[in-house]
Amino acid sequence: MKRPLAYITAAWFGGDSENAELAAQYCRAVYEAGFSPICPPLYLPLFLNDAVPEEHKSGIDMGRDLLRRSHVLVVCGHTMTEAMKNDIAVAQRLGITATTLEGILTVRNEGQLSKA
Repeated sequence: MKRPLAYITAAWFGGDSENAELAAQYCRAVYEAGFSPICPPLYLPLFLNDAVPEEHKSGIDMGRDLLRRSHVLVVCGHTMTEAMKNDIAVAQRLGITATTLEGILTVRNEGQLSKA
């Protein structure tokens, strides 16, 4: 089954390991909802140094390119950051649907209920 691409945005406040753990949880939930999750904070810190301005910009550019290729933007968590607002604005400009993780899970659960 081909899964639509879902770009995950959230407030990333912790260190790389805390962010990776949270990102992995979000990715799992999005995967279980039937999507292929895309979450740059899960892997970009493995090879980019955010403290180097050129690499920081490269990370932003790579994230934007992945968002452009996605079918949906999934907003996770209960805090809104400027980076998340930027992701939402880019998605709106490109006509990409933006929803919350709770919204995707509700739709998935409703779909399961209707099958019974």
